[in-house]
Order: sequence, then C-alpha cells, then structure tokens
Amino acid sequence: MAESAGIEAQINDAFGGIVGAMATVLFWEIPGLGMPLVVAWLAVGAIYFTLRMAFVNVRLFGHAIDVVRGRFDDPNEPGEVSHFQALSAALSATVGLGNIAGVAVAVVAGGPGAVFWMVVAALFGMTSKFVECTLGVKYRIVDDKGNVRGGPMQYLHQGLAEMGAGPFGRVLAIVFAVLCVGGSFGGGNMFQVGQSYGAVSEVLPFEMSKSVFGLVMAAAVGVVIIGGIKSIARVADKIVPAMVTLYVGAALFILLSHSADIPAAFGRIVGEAFSPQAGMGGLLGVIIQGVRRAAFSNEAGVGSASIAHSAAKTDEPIREGVVALLEPFIDTVLVCTMTGLVIVITGAVEDPSNAELVASKSGAALTAAAFGSVITWFPKVLAVCVLLFAYSTMISWSYYGERCFTFLFGAGSSLVYKFIFLVFVYIGAVSSMSNVLDFSDLMILGMAFPNIIGLVLLSGRVRGDLDTYVGKLQSGKFKTFK
Repeated sequence: MAESAGIEAQINDAFGGIVGAMATVLFWEIPGLGMPLVVAWLAVGAIYFTLRMAFVNVRLFGHAIDVVRGRFDDPNEPGEVSHFQALSAALSATVGLGNIAGVAVAVVAGGPGAVFWMVVAALFGMTSKFVECTLGVKYRIVDDKGNVRGGPMQYLHQGLAEMGAGPFGRVLAIVFAVLCVGGSFGGGNMFQVGQSYGAVSEVLPFEMSKSVFGLVMAAAVGVVIIGGIKSIARVADKIVPAMVTLYVGAALFILLSHSADIPAAFGRIVGEAFSPQAGMGGLLGVIIQGVRRAAFSNEAGVGSASIAHSAAKTDEPIREGVVALLEPFIDTVLVCTMTGLVIVITGAVEDPSNAELVASKSGAALTAAAFGSVITWFPKVLAVCVLLFAYSTMISWSYYGERCFTFLFGAGSSLVYKFIFLVFVYIGAVSSMSNVLDFSDLMILGMAFPNIIGLVLLSGRVRGDLDTYVGKLQSGKFKTFK
C-alpha cells in the first residue's frame, strides 16, 4: 500500500510540472484584459463563423432534426455510420462529465453567472461545429475497404494545399494531431476516469482502490476500442440516448418539484452573469469560466467532433455539418442549463457539508450531492450515469486520438496508441484531479489554435457550398427516404 502511494505521488509531481510549463505557453493572458488568448480565440472564432454563415445555426435548425430522424439517409452513400450514429458518437465524447462535473466546476469558480456565458458560447459555437464538421466530410479520404480518414488533420493539410498553402497546412495538421493525442489522454481519458471514480466510490457497497478501478476501466474500454469506429458507434448510439433521457428526466423532476424557485434561479444566473459575486474574478472572470467550460463541454471550435462526423454515410458535406450543429445545443444549451439550475436551486455550492467537494473541484460528486438533496436515492443512479458517460466519452476520444496518432506515425501504429491510451486510463485513476483538469483544458482548448486558423481560411468554400445546398433544399431536389 505504501509503495502504491509512492507511485501515485511521483506521477502527480511529474504531471504537475508538465502542466505548469504548458499552461505558461498556452494560457498567456491578453494584456489589459486578463483574458486567456485561447478563450478569446474560441469566442471570436464562433462569432465570426456565425456571421459568415448568416446564422445557419438558426436557419437550418429544423432541417438538422429532419436529417437526424433519417429522412435523408441513403444506405448506398459512402461512409461507415449513419447520421444518427455519427451524432451519437460525437455526443458521447461531449455529453457526459463536461455537463455533470464541468457545470459544477464552473459554478464553483465563476458563480451561477458562468452558466449564462456557457449557454451564450454554445449558441455561437453551434456554427463553429457546423463549419468544422462540413470540412471533415468534404476533405475525408475513403479507402477501398470503405474505411474513412477525416477530420482537421485532413482538411488543414488537403484544404490549404488546394489554396496554395500546403506546407503551412501540413504544419497546422501536425500541431493539431499532437494536441488531439494529448487531449485524448487528458480530457478524453484521465479526467473521465478520475471524476467517475469520485462519483462511483461514494455509492459502492464495498471499497475499491483507485488502482483497481483504473484497471477495471482499462479492461472495459479495451474491449470496445479494438473494433474501431463501427464498434464505438454501436455502443454510443445505445448508451447516449438512454443516459441523456435518464439524467434529463431526473433534472426535470427536480425542477418541476421546485418550479416556484426556477424564476429566482434564472434571475441569479442572468443577474450574476453581469454582476458577479465578490471573489468570482469580476465580470471578465465569470465570462472566462463560462466560455472555458462550454468549450470543454461541447468542444465547438476545437475540431475533435469532425473526426467522428467524417465517417457519416453521406455525399453532402453540408448535411453532416447541419447535423453537427445540434451537438452544442443538446450538450450545453439543454443539458448544462438543467444541471446549472439544479445546482443553483439546491444551493449545493453554498452548503457547508459540501465544502470539501467544492475545495477539491470534485464536480461530479458535487452534482450528485445536489441531485441527492432532492432525490435521496438518485446519487446511486447518477453514479451509474457518470460511469457510463465517462465510458462512452473515453471510447469516442480513443478514436479521435487514434486517428491523429496514425496520421502522425502511420496506420501500423494503431495498436501502439490503443495500448498507451489504456495505460493513461490507469494514470487518470490515480492522479490528482486538479492536475488532470488543467492538463485537459490545455490540450483540448489548445487544439483550437490550428483548427480555427484553418476554418477561417476555408470558410469561403463552406459558405459557397452552403448557399448551393440551401438552394437545392428549397427547390426540393433532395430525395427523402422516410
């Protein structure tokens, strides 16, 4: 036992040093604003794309729902998974601990007002997701066996090469791939297993050490990721709808049973978005927390989801981009808002009995405490939700990381990556959550730098394709199947 504790301490010390060095580089604050460059980068990018695409997030929202329902699904089109499966696989990487744990962390760090800025960031982020996932399909490569290679690695390299900037695009693609591999080990792996242990350990009828939990999770993840995107999509399209329904149902029950408190809770969220509590870093600090946690929750602008969407069965890139814009809406506007309302209404952050959870940023456990204060038995159910959400996120992010790893080192390196990924499952179980949370932010938000550069440069092509697609849609030229 002492030897195990020594190993954990060594891992945390080494990990903390790496995180600190990277934070200095990636989270440089803009002089005079105090806003981290990456947060401003994501926010400005999302606003630019929304204006550039003439508010496609609003114009084609209804069409997006029709596509997900399967009205335009043609089984003979190229790709590996359906629109719904692609959406489920991408959502499985976003709907999860970012919603359950991330919202609680945002409220702790920025107060209830951070939830408001999470929603604002998500509404604009819908268009960032549309642009990157459209490009993911537009520049994907489908081999003779029907296997797909797509995502920022492809459109940064191939798309910019078409514009005469091939070497620059290649550099951006490599930087993105390196950061995505790191993100798959951090936010897509270690953060998930660490937070899920915090929730599950509270309700287990027996004691399980972090080391044992890490080994069990590694085995469970390994069984699925060996099969690739088709195996991942089959699992995701079952887990995600069921868990979202269960979680949202419980949140709605709490909100309906406290319906009289909802106006006041909304009042706090909106009011403190502009007049934050003392000690929350002022208005800019609250905005930063909201945008930062929204990006970590829905990943709009970081490019990861385009890797999953590039595998969709379609020959219309715009159509898959339209499907993708639903993700930030479902993930953040709906699920995160419900979580935020529950946390505010129940007063979980201010409750003295939760002081230790607040201090340690144990977001999943804090959310469980909020739900449990109303539904006494729900922490056990939420623990299962947390575990399954974490599991689905991990298997989806393993695919993102594996695609980037093979882009860097060749198709033969796939098994090497999967082995390393499973090792990081164990590291995440025994590492400090503070270190893991910071590392996750660094990697996932860092991916936005090369990605948004490419999106801006290629946005003119996306707008041209969008105008053509809308023209065909309005003239009834697309065949429907349901």
